[in-house]
Amino acid sequence: MMKFLLKGILRDRTRSLFPFLIVTVGVFLSVALYGYLRGAEIDVVRSNANLGFGHVRVLTAAYARDIEQLPNDLALTGVSALTVQLCSAFPGMIWTPRIEYGGLLDVPDEKGETRAQAPIAGLAVELRAPSGPERELLGLDRILVRGRLPEKPGDMLISEGLAEKLKVNPGDKATLIGTTMHGSMALENFVISGTIRFGIQAMDRMAAIADLADVQKALDMPDAAGEILGFFQDGFYNQEKAAGLAQVFQARFGEGMDEFRPVIQTLRDQPGMDYLFRQLAYVTFLIVGIFLLSMSLVLWNAGLLGTLRRYGEFGVRLAIGEDKSRVYRSMIVEALMIGVLGSIAGTVLGLGLSYYLQAKGIDLSGMLKNVSFLMPTVIRSKVTPFSYVIGFIPGLVATLVGSAIAGRAIYKRQTASLFKELES
Repeated sequence: MMKFLLKGILRDRTRSLFPFLIVTVGVFLSVALYGYLRGAEIDVVRSNANLGFGHVRVLTAAYARDIEQLPNDLALTGVSALTVQLCSAFPGMIWTPRIEYGGLLDVPDEKGETRAQAPIAGLAVELRAPSGPERELLGLDRILVRGRLPEKPGDMLISEGLAEKLKVNPGDKATLIGTTMHGSMALENFVISGTIRFGIQAMDRMAAIADLADVQKALDMPDAAGEILGFFQDGFYNQEKAAGLAQVFQARFGEGMDEFRPVIQTLRDQPGMDYLFRQLAYVTFLIVGIFLLSMSLVLWNAGLLGTLRRYGEFGVRLAIGEDKSRVYRSMIVEALMIGVLGSIAGTVLGLGLSYYLQAKGIDLSGMLKNVSFLMPTVIRSKVTPFSYVIGFIPGLVATLVGSAIAGRAIYKRQTASLFKELES
């Protein structure tokens, strides 16, 4: 019977093409939406990791305890050797040191006296390293507004909002006034090489980015850094891998009670990040659930309509003596075949689009030049194991339920009235 029904589906397009197309489109949209939401979730996580926390970060136990105060007097020392050790112990990771610092940026006038001052939230990263990852992680090429990126010692980037407040332009000089690692006053001259705009209000109001070596010199922190951030090479955060890495790190590097011993934190350990992860999972589940319910109702109705249109055919089959149970079973099996074929086709199309967006993405930077808030400029998707099966939920279940409910009318039809129906 299966072979006979399959031939009927393939040969009689009037009864199978429309249901097949409906199932295919519904499944395609379900798979593509799920992949896009997973990609958007990953973009949010990536932004928090790249701009602040990393996938994991290494710092001293004392620094971790008072991290809100940015206590650079409790920073890691011997950073070069520690970074080499981390690269050797965890070759699948990208490790990069950073320093977060505060202070004042003083702009002199023609006589060398203070013309304007403003507090800054500084970030020191390896900008001049030939193969450093920081330019890509921070997206500096994309967020540059005026001027150029740092190329020489003493170059500094500041936010466009801070530049407007201080009334400075690329090429102007400014003096960093801060506190060294040992508590004394720090004074260091910088050249503002360019301005940037992150799209985050707090950062655009007072951000300043300089090369790590320049800030180490200014704050008297030779071969020291507040933290060393670690990133997975594929760019995607994986909590299980991060937790496993943290266990290995603690066993190898973090033994003892010394407050200056290195400790490691995962992205989810950071303040507010666990809540963010749970909220993202909840929102994704809610949106996908509502969409799947909507698609299920559409496919359910398609199954009902497809069966109702064939009442005349079922009447002929009953009139020539075919058993009602056999007619009903054949209808269910036929709906199952259409659902399977449509689900496979829709899943293949949805996965194809998701894989393309995951690998290439769609660059919207040309359309977002004047956007004032942070958002991904490349639309990406993420294919997960669940992407392969999510389309079968509406594609099979809804189609079968719709056909099963419509098919109940077969048992209600009286053989004596069949010829009247056929005559009319």
